[in-house]
Amino acid sequence: MKALLIYPEFPDGFWSFKHALKFVGCKAALPPLGLITMAAMLPETWDLRLVDMNVRKLTETDLSWADCAFVSAMVVQQQSAKEAIARCNKAGIPVIAGGPLFTEESEQFPEVDHLILGEAEEIFPCFLTDFKAGCAARSYKAAGYSDIRTAPVPRWDLLDMKRYASMSVQFSRGCPFDCDFCDITVLFGRRPRVKTPGQMIAELDALWNAGWHGGIFFVDDNFIGNKPYLKTTLLPALIAWQNSHRKPVSFYTEVSINLADDEELVRQMVAAGFDRVFIGIETPEEKSLLGCNKLQNTKRDLTTSIKKLQNMGLEVQAGFIVGFDSDAPSIFKRQFDFIQASGIPTAMVGILQAFPRTKLYQRLQSEGRIRGLVSGDSVNGTTNIVPKMISLKELVTGYQWVVHSLYAPKNYYRRVRTFLREYHPARISGTSLNLQGFLALARSFLYLGILGKERFHYWGLIVWMLFRRPRLFPAGVTLSIFGYHFRKVAENIR
Repeated sequence: MKALLIYPEFPDGFWSFKHALKFVGCKAALPPLGLITMAAMLPETWDLRLVDMNVRKLTETDLSWADCAFVSAMVVQQQSAKEAIARCNKAGIPVIAGGPLFTEESEQFPEVDHLILGEAEEIFPCFLTDFKAGCAARSYKAAGYSDIRTAPVPRWDLLDMKRYASMSVQFSRGCPFDCDFCDITVLFGRRPRVKTPGQMIAELDALWNAGWHGGIFFVDDNFIGNKPYLKTTLLPALIAWQNSHRKPVSFYTEVSINLADDEELVRQMVAAGFDRVFIGIETPEEKSLLGCNKLQNTKRDLTTSIKKLQNMGLEVQAGFIVGFDSDAPSIFKRQFDFIQASGIPTAMVGILQAFPRTKLYQRLQSEGRIRGLVSGDSVNGTTNIVPKMISLKELVTGYQWVVHSLYAPKNYYRRVRTFLREYHPARISGTSLNLQGFLALARSFLYLGILGKERFHYWGLIVWMLFRRPRLFPAGVTLSIFGYHFRKVAENIR
């Protein structure tokens, strides 16, 4: 059996890092982890071909080669997924689809032959047995949540690793919190399920032995969901793994803001090689946080928590949302001022959207305030909700102002300096300048320092770092490149 594994293209947005990737000669920020994990569950006798459409085009040669196609996607990839599925249908190839997009919106894909709904570890073998026997059903739905201790090591060999800026692994699924707009708990539950240290070390060893010695993203939606297990079991194993290798690897992940309350855990994460964390801050407005049940962000000075993490060696990236029910017209300026003061260079701002099956969706639907399907694209200036305190036009216009203001060169570079003053990493990643690093630096000189509209601010930061924070020069150049990407994305938001 010849199986074509298709990963649809992401639209240009904050998370695509499309405009930054050209500085390091890569095509995609991260690989399709779910798809290559599923590939490890397929029979060894099958011939597999991966087409990550973020890396290369899906060709007619690929389609004529295949006996079947497996498609995995998130909601934000829906347009590209529909196009890929249509091409498979035209070529007469059976399509098997799974992942968040199809689990949440299966009714939107009548052209898919077989659907894998929910986590695949337990139901995928049943599908394979039926598929090989020629009697596969239209859909297979997981009865509950899988034991991820049964998950195999992903098929890294299917990737052209040179095309990716980072690799990714998964340690846990689920989040203990219950934010009403988030579909993570709908998909994966509130009790974090974790892999064993042996599994994680096997995955890291497989990556290392495949030649990957760069950054690795732990894709967990809340890496610290099970703190006791982290402290006593996983992090000590990661520290030992790092110490056993001649070149430490940089890790980054997603966490909740309550990480700042546990200095011991922060120190362990830094010792294990974590140097960046993404946090859902959402808003500085306490009333909005209470309204969406994001209680972990309340009753604290958010700026103080952020700066504490920065001081202890973690760069904080963050997500923000406008459009909560209690958001008045003043929220846009307040969001901007908060992000500037907290020194978060990588600030992803989006308009609130209601994903199917979330508590937010159910509430707004009962109030008659749902307007169509969710796009999953937080930067396209659209939403499927009817706002309460302000008009839809005010919401979109205010959102556009926030994004354009945040990534205007003057404001962005000022925010980078604020961060670099606070940031005290235990070690500096990437201080040995390899060919990729040299090319990135040279391209930044050209695109940012000569051709870019930010050139005055870029050279100002370079000089400031050389005299004030020379140890953080690599971090400053990297953030300058990120800023170029964010500005390009912001310019397309109209």
